[in-house]
Amino acid sequence: MPLETDHSHPVTIACIQFEPKIGELDANLDAIEDRVRQAHAKGARLIVLPELADSGYVFDSAEELARLAQPIPDGRSARRLIALSSELEVYIVSGLAEAAGGTFYNSAMLCGPDGYIGTYRKMHLWYRENLFFEKGNLGLPVFDTPLGRIGIAICYDGWFPETFRQLAVKGAEVICVPTNWVPMPDQDPQDEAMSNILHQAAAHSNGLFIACADRVGTERGQPFIGQSLIIDATGWPLAGPASHENEDILYAQITPAEVSAKRKLNEFNDIFGDRRTDVYG
Repeated sequence: MPLETDHSHPVTIACIQFEPKIGELDANLDAIEDRVRQAHAKGARLIVLPELADSGYVFDSAEELARLAQPIPDGRSARRLIALSSELEVYIVSGLAEAAGGTFYNSAMLCGPDGYIGTYRKMHLWYRENLFFEKGNLGLPVFDTPLGRIGIAICYDGWFPETFRQLAVKGAEVICVPTNWVPMPDQDPQDEAMSNILHQAAAHSNGLFIACADRVGTERGQPFIGQSLIIDATGWPLAGPASHENEDILYAQITPAEVSAKRKLNEFNDIFGDRRTDVYG
């Protein structure tokens, strides 16, 4: 059942940008715990980690993925994050490789002080993910927490405006985005990342706070671009973009209940109220 909660208090959110190592589950979980503890010490209440943060990303076979993926919430990675969030009384969103019977999903789990809250399974699979994972089948859930109404998207989901619009229509205030962004075709690496442009536009056009936690490093020849970002519901950055190459933790303070006010552009215009649903649904 949804919680009756008050989202009017400021919340410190942290995005952890680090370099998971492919196949090194214990080392990755140790790195996650260390950085979550750092973020907690700085006052973070909502902490976002990258996509597939426990396993690494570039699998060389289905057998390798099968060795690394685990159930949610009963697998080793999920249980360790749940215990950590309970101990520190924080909320954690982390990308995880999920095993559900004989099926695998590129997933993200939300947990908090009272334990497991929910799972999102990535709907839009990127490139070779299609060889290993099934498309998400849990829709776009919104989780009502004492901090705010939280939605989740993963990486390539952000290329689809429908992702954010559906979450906004369902009442989301904050979207957490575990991601492993890679260079886009024809993109000058010195220019602003396409990923950041898309997510700033989504934050502005939907009046949503969006927190993107990317990874860095090169894994089996695949580079990742970093540049994690926390975006205000107006579309302007609150923190970041982070480094292209170095590990980092971004912090920003948000007040989820302010999304309604931030959607009002002036006395006549409201980006939700002005929608012509009579024309386009």
